[in-house]
Amino acid sequence: MWLIAVSVPLLPAIVMVSGRYRGKVSTLCHRALAWALRLVRGRVCVRSTHAFVFSKCTHGKVDSVVETFDLYAETHPSLCVGPETGGALEDVVRRVGPSRVLELGMHCGYSSVRLLRLLPPAGRLVTVELDPLTAELGEELILVAGFQHSQFQVLTSSSADAIPTLRSLLEPDPRTWEGFSLVLMDHDPQQYLRDLLALEREELLCPSGCSVLLINRRAEDLREILDHIRARADCCWIKTEFQFMVEIFHQKQSPKVQ
Repeated sequence: MWLIAVSVPLLPAIVMVSGRYRGKVSTLCHRALAWALRLVRGRVCVRSTHAFVFSKCTHGKVDSVVETFDLYAETHPSLCVGPETGGALEDVVRRVGPSRVLELGMHCGYSSVRLLRLLPPAGRLVTVELDPLTAELGEELILVAGFQHSQFQVLTSSSADAIPTLRSLLEPDPRTWEGFSLVLMDHDPQQYLRDLLALEREELLCPSGCSVLLINRRAEDLREILDHIRARADCCWIKTEFQFMVEIFHQKQSPKVQ
């Protein structure tokens, strides 16, 4: 009732703004609705995946956790979970041989577990996940797979808020900072380019080279960032293209010799 009472005096202003900015209001409403639907569907999928893997895998056995994820994918096809996605991801990890990996978006911990099982003993994975429920359930499955908190960290935050804090979180001494040599982006594709630029600005990418994996759900999702990459052939380029994922390679541009 109180909401109606407060809203009624504002109706003329709302109508005027809506009429003047009808296109923008419609776009904003469409984006908000799409985001809400993705969140609801995502949470249902995360709960379902978690329940299946948690109940059917052998706790403490990483291979069993991965196999159970893949078993779930047989009846619940997903670009986030499955042997094809996981196998391609692991091929890149083996080739790059990273010691520090950044993951933006974690679904239910599937890619996190795949990444962790190939990192060296001193390696570290940092996962940034906006949704608290997804972060909680994903972290639980990482622990179920047998990994310790000394090997990974889950930050419940937006990527925009998390990225500026990562260097001090991981290595307060700038003299020993080497940066991430592998970054997996599996969150909102509209944030891919913005986050890549933020990672550059904060000097979080390994100067000698960093592979950035972009999960691709729709053809148009990656158009903006790939156009940006093609225009910057001096420091980054498309390395490998999969049906569902694109690998770009970023290398710090060397200063020109005068």
